[in-house]
Parts: sequence; C-alpha cells; structure tokens
Amino acid sequence: MRIHRFDTASLAAAPWKNGGGTTREIAAWPQGAGIDGFDWRVSIATIDQAGPFSAFAGVDRVIMLLDGSGVRLRSGDGRIDHRLDRPHAPFAFSGDMALDCELLGGPSTDFNVMTRRGRLRAEVRVLAGDSQVGPAAAGLLLALRGRWQLQGGDTTTLESGAGLWWAEGPAGWHATPLDAEAALVAVRFEAPTPSTSTP
Repeated sequence: MRIHRFDTASLAAAPWKNGGGTTREIAAWPQGAGIDGFDWRVSIATIDQAGPFSAFAGVDRVIMLLDGSGVRLRSGDGRIDHRLDRPHAPFAFSGDMALDCELLGGPSTDFNVMTRRGRLRAEVRVLAGDSQVGPAAAGLLLALRGRWQLQGGDTTTLESGAGLWWAEGPAGWHATPLDAEAALVAVRFEAPTPSTSTP
C-alpha cells in the first residue's frame, strides 16, 4: 500500500465554471479521472459569491465549513435549507439536487467529499482526541488544527494543513493529538451496505 502525502497550502486552485469560487483537488480515484469518472473525490473549495451549486447526478456529497462566515444552501423544492455556518460539522446531501448558495458574510472555505453512488459510501468524522480510525480500502486524513501523530503501518506526524490519503489499502490508524484543541478530519471510503427488503 502506498501512502500519498499532501499539504493544502501547495494545492493548485482552479476556477469554478460559474466563476463563483475556486476549487483545489486533494485527491480523486481512479487517479486522473475526470469529474464524470471518479469513484471518490476530495477537495477544498473557496466560495466568493452567491450562486448555484452544480448538480452531480449519481453522486453523494459531504460538505464541511473550514473557515469564514459560511453559506446557506437551499433547494428549489424546499427539501434542503441548511446553514453551513459551524466549522468542522459535516453535512451530507445528494449531489443530484441543484442547490442555491447564499453567502452569510464574506468568502468561506469548505472541505468537500464526493462518492459515486452504488460504488462507495463515505464516512466523514472530525476527531478531537485520541481515536481509532478503522481499516478501510481507501481514505484520507487531514490535520485541520494542531499537530497529530498517526500510527498505522508506520508512525508519522501531521502538521496543521497537512494530510495523507491511500486508495489500495486496507489501512487503519491510531490518531493522537499533540496539541491542545487539535482537530483532524478522517474520511473512510467503504462499499455500500446492501439494501435489504422485507417480503
């Protein structure tokens, strides 16, 4: 298994098609897959102005505020009306749904996870204390605040803004904060649970 390391400060930014913000891709699988071909994708987006969120048919999404005042997400049919204004609180929704985005203040930065429905599902947790991250065939860890020690196949330390990801696991980790009020986001990608039907 190969571990890929990254630093969010060095990620290249690309503009949204509608000009409402920029996105910095951390990783996508399979590597090199376009926006229509990934099984999973993790990115950081900066939202500069109000406008529509693009719909992604067949994709499940999780979004989480990293910094800024946040946004209000609303669907035309009223099924979603969510204020994304609390940092480090993941919000899951269907990418099939077109959403309007309203800024609650100035620009904000968000952490985004996308999975192709039927292939994978994502578990997104924010850790604040000594924690176990269960084995998964693919996943990502990012130090949101403070330093973290990770013990898995080897021992490594993540500074704030640094992370790692893998896609050919399985890999599991023991995460230990090294600073007060440290925070780490842990993403695990798993096969979807088979649905059961009652005769």
